[in-house]
Amino acid sequence: MKKHWRTIFFLFGLAAVVLMLLTFDADWNRVKEVLSDAGIWFPVIVVLWGFIYLINACSFGLIINDGTHNRVPFGKVFQLTVSGYALNYVTPLGLMGGEPYRILELQEYVGGKKATSAVILYSMMHICSHFCFWLSAVVLYAVLHFVADGYGLDLWMCIMLGVMTIVFVAVLWFFSLGYRKGFVVKVFGLLSHIPIVRKWAAGYLDKHRADLEEVDAQIAFLHTQRRAPFWWSLFLEYAARVVSCLEYWLLIGMLVPGFTFWDSILVMAFSSLFSNIIFFSPMQMGGFEGGMALAAGGVQIPSAYGLYTALVARLRQVVWTVIGVLIMKIGRKHD
Repeated sequence: MKKHWRTIFFLFGLAAVVLMLLTFDADWNRVKEVLSDAGIWFPVIVVLWGFIYLINACSFGLIINDGTHNRVPFGKVFQLTVSGYALNYVTPLGLMGGEPYRILELQEYVGGKKATSAVILYSMMHICSHFCFWLSAVVLYAVLHFVADGYGLDLWMCIMLGVMTIVFVAVLWFFSLGYRKGFVVKVFGLLSHIPIVRKWAAGYLDKHRADLEEVDAQIAFLHTQRRAPFWWSLFLEYAARVVSCLEYWLLIGMLVPGFTFWDSILVMAFSSLFSNIIFFSPMQMGGFEGGMALAAGGVQIPSAYGLYTALVARLRQVVWTVIGVLIMKIGRKHD
C-alpha cells in the first residue's frame, strides 16, 4: 500500500477512536466501577480475544496462502486481521473500512485480483460462520429447553425457531452457491437494475467484466480445488465464535451461580444476532447492549447482568480497536 493511503486509513481510524471515546455511552465513573467489579477477568478477556484473533488469522491465512502466489507472512496476516476488524468496528454499515484496507495492503504481496478475491472470500467465510453459529444455537436452545428440561412445546416459540431455521438454512444455501460459482459479477448485475446506482454499476460491469469474472473464478477455486483448506477455514471461523462465548461465561458466571457454558452460547448467539441487525451503527452502539439485555432475559438472567457484561465487552472492544489502529503503522513491506 502506498504511504499516503496507509496514513489516510490510520488517521481515519484514530479519529474514529477519539470520537468513540468522547461519545462513549457511559460516564467514566461507571466505567471505573465496572472495571473494578470485573477485576482480573478484564485483562484475561483482553488476552482471550488476542487468541480469538489468532484463530481468525489462521482462517484468513488458509485463504490467502493457496500456493498460487507469494506467501504472505503470518505476522502480516494477523496484523491485517486485527486492524481490519478495528476499522470495521468504527465504520457505519460495517465492512466499509477494513476490507478496502486489507485489499490495498495485500496487493503488494499477491496482486490486486488475488487480494480482492481473498478478502471477499474471507468476509464471506466470516459471515457464513455467524449463520452456522446462529443455526446451531437454535438447535441448542431446542435441545436444552424442549428436551433436556422437559418444557412444553410453546407454539409461538416453535414458530419463531422454525422461521429462524428456514432463514438461516436459506442464507447458507445462497452462500454455497456463491462459493461454487462466485458472486461478484451477479452482484454488479443486480446493482445495474437499482435506480440510484444503475448507471455506475452497469458501466463498471461493462468495463471490468473480465477482471470481475477472474475474481469470481478465484473465489470458486478454493471451494472446488482446495476443499480441505476451505472447510478448515470455515471451521476455524466457527470455532472462533464458540471460543468467544468464554467471555460471557466468565463474566456472567461469576455473578450467577449455575450459569453454564451452554447458556453463554445462547446469550452470545442471540445478542450478536440482534446487534448485527442494527448493522448501520458504528460499533453497533445501542443494539449490542439491547441485544445482550434481551438475550440474558431469554435464559432467565436479570437483564442488568446482560448490560453489565455488554459494557465490559464494549471496553474490551475499545482496547482491541485501539491496538488494531496503532499496529496499522507497523509491518510495512515497502512504501
